[in-house]
Amino acid sequence: MSEAYGAELTSIRSPRVKAARQLGKRAFRLRAGSFLAEGPQAAGEALARDGVVTELFLTAAARSRHGGLAARAGRQGAAVHVVSGEVMAQLAQTVTPQGILAVCRFVDVPLAALTAAALRLVVILASVRDPGNAGTVLRTADAAGAGGVVFSDASVDPYNSKCVRASAGSIFHTGLVLGGPLADTVGQLRAAGLRVLAADGRTGQPLDQVEPRGVLGEPTAWLFGNEAWGLPDDVLALADETVAVPIYGQAESLNLAAAAAVCLYSSARAQRGNAGGGCRAAPATR
Repeated sequence: MSEAYGAELTSIRSPRVKAARQLGKRAFRLRAGSFLAEGPQAAGEALARDGVVTELFLTAAARSRHGGLAARAGRQGAAVHVVSGEVMAQLAQTVTPQGILAVCRFVDVPLAALTAAALRLVVILASVRDPGNAGTVLRTADAAGAGGVVFSDASVDPYNSKCVRASAGSIFHTGLVLGGPLADTVGQLRAAGLRVLAADGRTGQPLDQVEPRGVLGEPTAWLFGNEAWGLPDDVLALADETVAVPIYGQAESLNLAAAAAVCLYSSARAQRGNAGGGCRAAPATR
């Protein structure tokens, strides 16, 4: 083992290990301003942003496979720790750990910090409670070219480990905003020139009727609601229009992540004038 990484940490009572384990709880994340990103994909995306990763934990086997990530973390000034498999099992939030975990600084920004380019397409999550769904929407928003994702004050913590995993690294790409009251968020985005569209399968106009009107080509904020009960009437009233993803078969509905993908890609296509500029094919699903 290289002396650069010090002795292997084999006890969960190690102060560094204990501090990292505590980040599994929101109160400790808020206190530290830090969260955990598990696996080589998430750690690599975090390291692509200089200064985000403060510590990197990895097993000896993971160090052999991902030595480049460890070296990059060291060059950025992050502390790199080799740990035993038992310690990694205690640090990780998954049943089968991948042997590498990064401690990262919070990456959220104020809504006012989003650039004009980012404000072409924005997502607002209203009372979205499931971290897996929220992380998947974050990943989808990134893929569709959205510049910002706002988590309302009633939504899940985006730094929840399950949410971070589901984002597949996109939490480090897209402008993440921890919003306050929905009415304030909507007001700020509307003042910035965005049209606010609420996705609602009960009352919305079908998406395929909205598309020909050219509405989706304008700067847009999509408002998505809770997985179980959608958007209540008082939230729907905040939007300029309500839009429904049409169901052509017999399914009762689409889940949140699937509906968000349809809406966001419809906007992305309209904003790019169907030219396909700057896009690339999606790889096989991980």
